[in-house]
Amino acid sequence: MILHTGNRTDIPAYYSKWFVNRLQEGVVCVRNPYNPTAITKYRLDPEVVDMIVFCTKNPAPLLPYMGILEPYGQYWYVTITPYEADIEPHVPDKSKVMEDFKELSGRLGVERVGWRYDPIFLSEKYALERHIRDFEAMASTLAGYTDTCVISFIDLYQKVVKNFPEVKEVGKEEKIALVKAFVEIGRKYGMTIKTCGEGDEWEQYGVDCSGCMTQEVYERALGCGIQVPKTKGARTDCGCILGGDIGAYNTCGHLCRYCYANYDEKTVKYNMRNHDPKSPLLIGNITADDVVHEAKQESWKDMQLRLW
Repeated sequence: MILHTGNRTDIPAYYSKWFVNRLQEGVVCVRNPYNPTAITKYRLDPEVVDMIVFCTKNPAPLLPYMGILEPYGQYWYVTITPYEADIEPHVPDKSKVMEDFKELSGRLGVERVGWRYDPIFLSEKYALERHIRDFEAMASTLAGYTDTCVISFIDLYQKVVKNFPEVKEVGKEEKIALVKAFVEIGRKYGMTIKTCGEGDEWEQYGVDCSGCMTQEVYERALGCGIQVPKTKGARTDCGCILGGDIGAYNTCGHLCRYCYANYDEKTVKYNMRNHDPKSPLLIGNITADDVVHEAKQESWKDMQLRLW
């Protein structure tokens, strides 16, 4: 199976100690965000957890523990954007994140580390020309350390509009101009530009619109095939394979203004105060009212030799 850590929060950045404790104890529990008394328990056994997928803006806190992760397949997406503290108030300096990206790639290999440049929005400060200029500067720095960059344009979810009311959707002409420029830059630096959940309208400009967490991505990272149970994507036009996610909403301390996973700063700070690094849950502990069930887990690996 595939275990996800980053669809709801940033575990490497804020909860590395907890995550390492979970790996050492061999179990992790997660509350159902829509039924809080329902808890799923996962065994963190590499015999059944084929891969752990990370999405982070700061991999540094987990880098010292890579040895503990060695028995597991891994895929990492690291988000690096041009936004400053007015938009991403607690994201580390981008030059440091890029150096950590390089270290991660050096340890795991190009096929296991991808760059995310998203979400894209336009404003007076973050104008189209700045995006193109900064994207090329970042691509030149990361060249040779990844061959994948995922881009997407901002979606105006309710939480996003609440916390970032002045944000606007990117117009069609601006999207086309950015996509064309990014594809050209990607070719220059050996990177395939991908989109996820954006449909297939950008294929005509050279974008890979198959998705960011697809079977092909996982198989390439694992070096073997996988037999994937039939599941639905997370949203319309999403072709990604999403296994169990062990994160929790309203827990990411980056507090990015465009975040879809945080309701507000007050809720996030409250939850973070209730984090116990020794608990099987990311936030709080299991109570007498909770109902815990063990997840059905099995390896998806197909060890038939393939050429990549």
